Formats: sequence, structure tokens, C-alpha cells
Amino acid sequence: MIYKSKEGDIDLAQLVRLYPAVVVDMQGEVAEMSLEWIELYGDKVKVVHYVLVFDSTQTGDEEKNRVVLTYETKDELIQEMQEVAKLFN
Repeated sequence: MIYKSKEGDIDLAQLVRLYPAVVVDMQGEVAEMSLEWIELYGDKVKVVHYVLVFDSTQTGDEEKNRVVLTYETKDELIQEMQEVAKLFN
């Protein structure tokens, strides 16, 4: 099953992991954190943007095979997640 994203076609049958995250700036260090984490500690960091990660990296692969879609707001991320979820139903 193919998902047509703004970055191109993504083969969902090849996915190993699919997850949302938020990219934060913690005193100059940029890190990817869970949405749950940002709910707890969001007032202590600067949100850079939100991401939806399509990871097709197989166990043992040295090179990462990922597509990362970026969003300015959590609402945009949630909307995209709902579109992807429709393909799994």
C-alpha cells in the first residue's frame, strides 16, 4: 500500500516503525522527543517543529531508510496521522 505524501510515495508495506515526534531545542541541543514528553516538559523547551517518521530501516541495516515529514503545528501533524491511519483501516 502506497501513501502519497508531500515528499513522494511511501511504501507502507515496508515500514518497520511509524511514529510522531516533536523536535525541540534544549539550550542549543536539538532533539526528537515523543508527544507525551512535550506534554510534560514543553514549557521548559522551545518547539522547533513536529514530525511524522516513516522508518523502513531493517534490522542489521547500517544505513537508515527513513522519510520524515515536517509540520509547523501539532494540529497539522494530527491531521496527517489521520490520513495515514485511513490506509490501515
